[in-house]
Amino acid sequence: MREAQETGSGLGETLVWKLDDISADFGKVLRDLTRYEPGNELPEGFVHSEYRWLVEGSEYLGRVSIRYSLNDRLREFGGHIGYEIRPSARRKGYGTLILRLALERARELGIDPVLVTCDVDNFGSRGVIEANGGELEGEFEVPQYHDQPIRRYWIRQP
Repeated sequence: MREAQETGSGLGETLVWKLDDISADFGKVLRDLTRYEPGNELPEGFVHSEYRWLVEGSEYLGRVSIRYSLNDRLREFGGHIGYEIRPSARRKGYGTLILRLALERARELGIDPVLVTCDVDNFGSRGVIEANGGELEGEFEVPQYHDQPIRRYWIRQP
């Protein structure tokens, strides 16, 4: 998290966590990640979801969130799957891997088709999504949710 914040790269959910909170009570951070899983009462505007991390040994490489359904906001911006790879691990195939693994989990959950979005100028994510079978729906402005144009992709499960 510190690496990503120091380099100023990425705008994913992980990067907005407060480092002091993580350092003070990492267990609470982990418990908070499970609050959206099925069986838990959701805050208004949220859907059931799960978080997974990609690690190699003890090294954190990235994270993915898998949303079980879409609400109006996620249908416009965000989709079923959101992911990010730490800056020093980018351009090594981990983005393609984490999305492929998330798609396998989405298939287990019966999610089909899967919506994934990215910023229009995020060429790395565009390549990751397309490598995983993403079919471009189009480019959209969603000023109520995001200040940049996005690309919306659909991935059909085999």
